[in-house]
Amino acid sequence: MNKALAALVFVAFGAPAMAQMSPVGLWKSLDEKTQAPKSEVRITEQGGVLTGKVERVLREGADPAAVCDKCSDDRKDKAIVGLEIIRDAKKAEGKDVWESGKILDPENGKTYTLRMTPIEGGAKLEVRGSIGPFGRTQTWVRVQ
Repeated sequence: MNKALAALVFVAFGAPAMAQMSPVGLWKSLDEKTQAPKSEVRITEQGGVLTGKVERVLREGADPAAVCDKCSDDRKDKAIVGLEIIRDAKKAEGKDVWESGKILDPENGKTYTLRMTPIEGGAKLEVRGSIGPFGRTQTWVRVQ
């Protein structure tokens, strides 16, 4: 195979796979206990910094007009749909890990230190929120 053809094959097949190894995109968050869908969160990147907003609430019986009444910062009493729950995440140097940001749990209003790691070729995202050594990890699923 000549070099030009090899480069074309890489661009056609390799680049999309590599692009998926980023948290940028639309994700379905799942309840850790029941694995039932909770919400869809869209993660975007601007200037190397990731943010994520709730795009849709999927939990059965959830009020689509619900607000974050337990939040204590600028998000207090803001609608859950459209709420920015991920702020200031940055890619760790030399790793497919995004950290240094914060994630908000709108159910309790608490903010946690964030670490996101794409897994399974970018089809899933490990999202870890922690306070000191304590925390929990959710696995989100990419929405195609």
